[in-house]
Amino acid sequence: MTATLGTLLRHLHDLMDSAIADTYADQGLEGYRPRFSPIVRALTAGGPMAIRDLADATGVTHSAASQTVEQMRRAGWVTLTKGADARRRIVHLTDRTRQALPLIEAEWAATERAVRVLDAELPMPLADVLQAAVDALRRRPFHERLSSEAGKTG
Repeated sequence: MTATLGTLLRHLHDLMDSAIADTYADQGLEGYRPRFSPIVRALTAGGPMAIRDLADATGVTHSAASQTVEQMRRAGWVTLTKGADARRRIVHLTDRTRQALPLIEAEWAATERAVRVLDAELPMPLADVLQAAVDALRRRPFHERLSSEAGKTG
């Protein structure tokens, strides 16, 4: 049986994500997850910001940013304060995170180099394929594609 697209995407993500997480653990950053790095990098570049602004800065949904920030808060990588509007929460890096920045940045650079090596083995860069798929789905959402195919008969 051939793996489905969803299974392949999850497997690819798991292979890469677990290797990066293992690298963090090897460097003494136990509990630091690869999905934290875009948030850390955005806060390093832009200073404390609201979750909605972090979502925009990292290219994820507000819900995804909020979930990641909450995981980071529980693990001690960020703190939250109330914004001027009580509904807004402002995210701040902790001292622990600022001390870990050299390791986080070094791993980010190593990941980028490893991706370039992987890309050299592929017919085209992985990020280009994924971006092309995202762009195509923005032009014509998958639901629309499903609906048109569901109406066809064998």
